Amino acid sequence: MEIKDIQSTSARIKENISKVIIGKEMTIDFIITATIAGGHVLLEDTPGTGKTMLAKSLAKSIAGNFSRIQFTPDLLPSDVTGINIFNQENHSFEFVEGPVFSNILLADEVNRATPRTQSALLECMEEKQVTVDGVTRSLDTPFLVIATENPIETSGTFALPEAQLDRFMMQLSMGFPSPTEEMNIMDRFITNNPIEEIEPVCAKELIEAMRATATNVYVSDSIRKYIVNIVDATRHNPSISSGVSPRGTLALMKASQVYAAIQGRDYVIPEDVKALAVPVLAHRIVSYSNMAKNSNKSTLVKNLLETVAVPTEKFQKG
Repeated sequence: MEIKDIQSTSARIKENISKVIIGKEMTIDFIITATIAGGHVLLEDTPGTGKTMLAKSLAKSIAGNFSRIQFTPDLLPSDVTGINIFNQENHSFEFVEGPVFSNILLADEVNRATPRTQSALLECMEEKQVTVDGVTRSLDTPFLVIATENPIETSGTFALPEAQLDRFMMQLSMGFPSPTEEMNIMDRFITNNPIEEIEPVCAKELIEAMRATATNVYVSDSIRKYIVNIVDATRHNPSISSGVSPRGTLALMKASQVYAAIQGRDYVIPEDVKALAVPVLAHRIVSYSNMAKNSNKSTLVKNLLETVAVPTEKFQKG
C-alpha cells in the first residue's frame, strides 16, 4: 500500500460518512485519523448532535462490527467484557463475549458508570485484549472505542480519571450545525434514514494496512523537536498543574503521520501538528482554574501554540 492509497481510501470513507453527518468535515477527518492510527476518541457534546450516527456510519463504512453500551450506574464490568457462564449440559464454564468484542465500540455516556466499570475498558483500550478469570483473549482488529459524555448534565456522573482520559488519542466535539446545515439535515432525513443506505467502501483489514503504511510517513528532526517543545510547554505553564505525558507526545506524532497521509503527503509539516494539537493534547492536561471546563484547556493549548517557535526547515526526507 502507498500513501496515495491511504488518501483515496480515507476520502471514500469521509464521503460515505458525510452522507449521514453534515457539515462536520474536520471532525470526520480527525475520527478517521484516530481510526487509522489505532487511537480511541472521546466525544463530548450535548445529546442529539450525531455522536451515535457518526460511530455507526464509520463502522458501516469499513465493514466493521458495531456494538453500543449504554453506561449506567448499575452496569457491571462483566457487562462490558463478558462473563463465564456454567453450562449444565456439559458441566463446564463457557465464556460469553461482551460488547467489547467488536471493531467499533460506542461507550455511550461513559461517565455515568462507576469507576470500577469504567476501569474495565482500560485493558481493552491500551492492550487490545480482555482478561476474565485469568484467561486473556485478544480483541478483533481494528478496535476503536468511541466514548461519549454529556457536558451539561453532570448529576449522577463519575468523572473519568486522568489515567483513563490519557488512553483517548483525541477528544472531539460535534457542535451544533449552522442553520443552513440544519436545513440540509432535514432535507436528507425527511423521507428516510441515510444510515440504512450506507454501504462499505473498504474492508476493515485495510485499516491495519493503512496504519502500517502511515508509520513510514517521514517526521523530520525539526518536526519532532516542535512536538516535544509543545508538550514541554504544557509542563511549565503556570496555569497547568499537570502537563502532557509521553503517551500524549507519541499520540500527537502518530496522529500527525496519519493526518499527513490523508492529505496525500509522505512527510509531516507544522500545520499537521497544529491542527491536531488541541484534540490530542487538551484533554490530557489539568489546569488550576476552571478545571471542569474543557474549553478552558483548549484555550490553554491554543495559547501555547502561539508561544512555541514553528520550524521552517525542509520537512521532506533527504
